[in-house]
Amino acid sequence: MMDVVLCCKQLLRKYLSRKMPNSKSAKTALRKSETRRLRNRSSRSELRSAIKSARTAIAGDDSQAAAKALQAAAKKIDQAAAKGIIHKNAAARTKSRLAKSANKTTAE
Repeated sequence: MMDVVLCCKQLLRKYLSRKMPNSKSAKTALRKSETRRLRNRSSRSELRSAIKSARTAIAGDDSQAAAKALQAAAKKIDQAAAKGIIHKNAAARTKSRLAKSANKTTAE
């Protein structure tokens, strides 16, 4: 966690040096938006990784591993939707498609 914060601060400094806000409130808004952008990017990356691991587990032979990966991915998707990183309908659609593919492979 500390590495992520350090990395964010370094990227923030690098990014802010290129932008030149004029007022104090604009500087604050720029700092806040850049911090949020980096946090959202990190969360979105974790979300994509969870979905990808669920899809590979579903494609594999082990149904228990697929169920566990599907549960973990669904949790990440719900958390991302709650934080506003992805839209709630996009979250529902992604979970539905994962569950549908999992059910298809277990039925065969």
